[in-house]
Amino acid sequence: MDEHHEPEVHAIDHPLYDLLRAEDIKTFNSEKAKLSELPSLAHGDFRGLDLRGLDATGLDFRHAYFRGADLRGINFAKSRMEGSSIASAKISGCYFPHRLDAEEIVMSLNHGTRMRYAILPK
Repeated sequence: MDEHHEPEVHAIDHPLYDLLRAEDIKTFNSEKAKLSELPSLAHGDFRGLDLRGLDATGLDFRHAYFRGADLRGINFAKSRMEGSSIASAKISGCYFPHRLDAEEIVMSLNHGTRMRYAILPK
């Protein structure tokens, strides 16, 4: 592995990540609200999880995997999602960051590509 290639999924040693992996969204939201600094969930493995009800505000989901996850109704508008994949996820009612082009979302949903942010004019 060269120095420019990162492993696809990272082990994340944080209780909040463990709560998400256990699909304990209510406790996750409660514990998240108590923190002044949020952990990075970048490169996390959220495949197949039911994450409905998640408060995603301020979370770093860069390069995360959400294949087959139930993300319905989650507001990701103030989350970092660049490089994440949502292949075959349930996304009805989701709100994604405004810099994520709809085409990127559809390509990721249908083909598993990683979502790239649009470059906004200055």
